[in-house]
Amino acid sequence: MSGGLVRVRATRPLALAAALTLAVTAGCGGGDDRGEEPRPSGAPGSRGAQPKDPDAWIPGHVAKMSLEEKVGQLFVTRFSSRADALAKIRKYRVGGLIYFPDNFGAPERTAAQSNALQKASKIPLLLGVDEEQGIVSRTPFITAFPGNMALGATGNPADARAAARVTGTELRAVGINLDYAPDADVNVNPRNPVIGLRSFGADPGLVSKLTAGAVEGYQAAGVAAAAKHFPGHGDTATDSHTGLPVIKHTRPMWERLDAPPFRAAIGAGVDMVMTAHIVVPKLDGSGDPSTLSRNVLAGLLRDGLGYRGVITTDSLEMAGVRERYGDAAVPVRAIEAGADQLLMPPSLPRAYRAVMAAVRSGKLPEQRLDGSVTRILKLKQRRGLFQDTAADPARADAVIGTAAHKAVARQVAEHAVTLVRNDRNVLPLKGRKVAVTGPASGTLRAALRRQGVAVAPPGSADVTVLTTLNAGLATAAKVRALGSKPVVVAALGRPYDLDSAGGAAAAVATYSSSAVSVDALGRVLSGAVKPTGRLPVPAAGEQVGHGLGYQ
Repeated sequence: MSGGLVRVRATRPLALAAALTLAVTAGCGGGDDRGEEPRPSGAPGSRGAQPKDPDAWIPGHVAKMSLEEKVGQLFVTRFSSRADALAKIRKYRVGGLIYFPDNFGAPERTAAQSNALQKASKIPLLLGVDEEQGIVSRTPFITAFPGNMALGATGNPADARAAARVTGTELRAVGINLDYAPDADVNVNPRNPVIGLRSFGADPGLVSKLTAGAVEGYQAAGVAAAAKHFPGHGDTATDSHTGLPVIKHTRPMWERLDAPPFRAAIGAGVDMVMTAHIVVPKLDGSGDPSTLSRNVLAGLLRDGLGYRGVITTDSLEMAGVRERYGDAAVPVRAIEAGADQLLMPPSLPRAYRAVMAAVRSGKLPEQRLDGSVTRILKLKQRRGLFQDTAADPARADAVIGTAAHKAVARQVAEHAVTLVRNDRNVLPLKGRKVAVTGPASGTLRAALRRQGVAVAPPGSADVTVLTTLNAGLATAAKVRALGSKPVVVAALGRPYDLDSAGGAAAAVATYSSSAVSVDALGRVLSGAVKPTGRLPVPAAGEQVGHGLGYQ
């Protein structure tokens, strides 16, 4: 969705945060729980028995739940306001809610809101957000990191782990306990309109290592991770938000290319896997999207990869899942296929009624429903939600955007900068007069000046730095228009821009136009920092793993 190692122990969020090497602690716990509905008897944190097996109470509790409570646990929905969220909790007993930018206030207010939502629910809520970082970022106040492809360029699972841990720590500080990340898709199609920079890269081994590192980081911060989009959305030229992509991978090709990152996520103990609204005819000939395919979810994911955690759909608002069936039929078909949670149904009342009717009629056996609810409650138990869901509003600001967190973001951004070509050693730029043009040129000029580089008008410059942001074939014309002096092309978005930068003396990729990445670019271009990034996808005629350094 954009609008999808070590095993993680179930420990309290504060204990996890204290273990961070980032000199900060998460702002979780310490809230006032007065007024909160009683938690299920026997659950950790309740007055009931405390069994040695922390999940031992769950089957008994599921057996005592009403049908309405069980069906409610299957849904994670949008909310337009706190009042709307409270109404959905009380009427439908939803299993969770998803934050979007309009739902956020300042960190302190967001933490207080999360607490209020949790107190209204008998069973702790999954409060989620689609915070991949990079081009898919929903949280306005979070420490900004480059996205997955930049992390892929670092080639270092430790960078992915650190970025996810910082992100998870800041989310948990405002009461968010589920992040619909990381993207585990292997992006092998440069024309992919929906994944691209959201992917760690085009090599299954690289993507697997980084996916595992990210899962470890999120869950070490006390936030559930969701690997997406199963069975793999990396080779499509259609956006599943607006259409239904068809991927022609055979089963052997899928096993080699798409499956490894999901195997790695499962090996890392990932809490959740998100489905893709794509058709893969060689995996299922029905023509149904994978979200509605029993062959894909129950077959490949459960039986093939041995996954036992929660399966969530991608957003049910997306066109890719709505093309063949109505909005009432889709939720039932997704559960029949093997999904446990239904994300963002276009109409919660219609979807809820449809699932209730399917269970009452026997179309969906209650035993099947119990299996999903059990998995959902076990996830909530693993994340410590039956112990404590409270965030501390007074400390939220102190946790978010710390100097230590920003230092991690700077390090990741620097490690990602990739020098792809450097004819006649035009780089580094120190000692030359440099003109800068293109997107984020003002930010880059300031970054170069801070490193002592002389920034000059185009007519008097020795070298021109041309920044691009997904310019594609137009890059070549932009280079030619700058005349005969050396040009350095810096791709701030998709590195495929460098395919058309053959006329440039040097080519660099940052995979991100964020301020932290442009600042890192300035340090590398000046020579203050040596480039260490490696291409995570083929670009500029070079293969995955290519990258130059300074002599």
